[in-house]
Amino acid sequence: MTKYTDQGKQDTRSGYGAGMTELGRTNPNVVALCADLVGSLKIETFIEENPERFFQVGIAEANMMGMAAGLTIGGKIPFASTFANFATGRVYDQIRQSIAYSDKNVKICASHAGLTLGEDGATHQILEDIGLMKMLPGMTVINPCDYNQTKAATIAIAEHHGPVYLRFGRPKVANFTPVDQKFEIGKALMLNEGTDVTIIATGHLVWEALIAAESLENQGISAEVINIHTIKPLDDKAILDSVKKTGCVVTAEEHNYLGGLGESVARVLASNHPAPQEFVATQDTFGESGTPEQLMEKYGLNNKAIEEAVLKVLKRK
Repeated sequence: MTKYTDQGKQDTRSGYGAGMTELGRTNPNVVALCADLVGSLKIETFIEENPERFFQVGIAEANMMGMAAGLTIGGKIPFASTFANFATGRVYDQIRQSIAYSDKNVKICASHAGLTLGEDGATHQILEDIGLMKMLPGMTVINPCDYNQTKAATIAIAEHHGPVYLRFGRPKVANFTPVDQKFEIGKALMLNEGTDVTIIATGHLVWEALIAAESLENQGISAEVINIHTIKPLDDKAILDSVKKTGCVVTAEEHNYLGGLGESVARVLASNHPAPQEFVATQDTFGESGTPEQLMEKYGLNNKAIEEAVLKVLKRK
């Protein structure tokens, strides 16, 4: 069914590193800041090629956000990177006051988001970051699905003026989007057309949605799959066009159902076209230590969970 195939598993954080390498060669205003996690963010090549454009801040994330805000005043485009938990929860006041409120052109780039951080456990597995960031006025929130899309998003946000939160992850996952696909901020991507149900997914759950759609097709259910890589600004039109056709929707994300993609979709539907919706997301809980696969299974964030949600929502049409 699906025209997408796994080109070989890669981690999305390496897509960020590849994007930074390209920006280092093409945009002299891009500078990088990191909070003692260079290896985890895969930005070694950028640093080797542009040592004068890199600032190692150490374990001082709040200072990093303030420095990044200051660098924009001189026309630089700072990419401030660390783990998602430290890039949002630990420094929320600095982001709100110095970056969002001040409308500074800072790119907050967060790796190791969600449960798939794995064995580091609940203290590092932030599942609230999308909600935290999307509620800040003027903040763009992007959650790409694979290596190719993360690389393209990294390059694209350098051209976008204004604060951006770019979320990506640690594990190697299917790399299936076209290598040359143009990344348009705020533009959803139709991956599979269908007539019975809409599946709207983001990040690591996009590939799982495609697997679920293939299984559903074998059961005679036609599932439309949409990749929402930009959670804010949301592509309201793509959502409404699809749900008006199918009559129901399942949202899928590696995030708490409170404050995430699902709630943003529910707002669009409630305001314009109410329809049955099921949420594949964590259920207002913290994570725990385990392999990414174990955690995604336990917390219901995989293709089986999406398939079950589809069967449930179809009964509500």
